[in-house]
Amino acid sequence: QVQLVESGGGLVQAGDSLRLSCAASRRTFGGVAIGWFRQAPGKDRELVAVITWSGGSTDYADSVKGRFTISRDNAKNTVYLQMNSLKSEDTAVYYCATGRYPVRAATPYDNWGQGTQVTVSS
Repeated sequence: QVQLVESGGGLVQAGDSLRLSCAASRRTFGGVAIGWFRQAPGKDRELVAVITWSGGSTDYADSVKGRFTISRDNAKNTVYLQMNSLKSEDTAVYYCATGRYPVRAATPYDNWGQGTQVTVSS
């Protein structure tokens, strides 16, 4: 199984930017979706963005459209989440995960990283 490691989280002020990275222990193959999820205290885990490894198709939560960008570097086995214009509502633990299909629900994703904390002060 591919090991996923998130990095890039931290404490920032509203309006700032962060770039999260999700590094895989080995190369991925076609037909795999990589999603960024987040979970804030008292809230369910929700999809932020997802990308297909081979085709690069993307989807975003409505709350982050126009602010966040998901991308992947196939040569580095890494997926990124560029987060701009951060809001206090973006504060959460961010996880990357892989699954068969780029669905929005969290449960179909069967391989998860440990998460990285993003805190946005207002």
